[in-house]
Amino acid sequence: MFSITKIIIALNLAVGPAIAFSGDMTYYNPGLGACGETNGNNDAVVALSAARSGDCGKQIKIQHDGKTATATVVDKCAGCAEDSIDVSPAVFQQLAELSEGRVQVTWEFA
Repeated sequence: MFSITKIIIALNLAVGPAIAFSGDMTYYNPGLGACGETNGNNDAVVALSAARSGDCGKQIKIQHDGKTATATVVDKCAGCAEDSIDVSPAVFQQLAELSEGRVQVTWEFA
């Protein structure tokens, strides 16, 4: 009989490490998103590319220049490349100045 610890260890090994994505991050003014929720500029939200649709409600961790922010998927970004993201101004400002407009980031599902 397997112990619960052995089962948990086996499951962790099967899942493996989180997959990190790399792309551009831009910002937009959220409103009614593709996931059916209405959000604003001060909400920690993100729009993923159409290639990544179906991830509504999931959280992602975004890294840029030694800083990290977390955002919830609430929308899709029709103009984004597959691994690029569009975030609310509140999230963008946690990682860079709005005047930069577009920065390179890495991100993963939290």
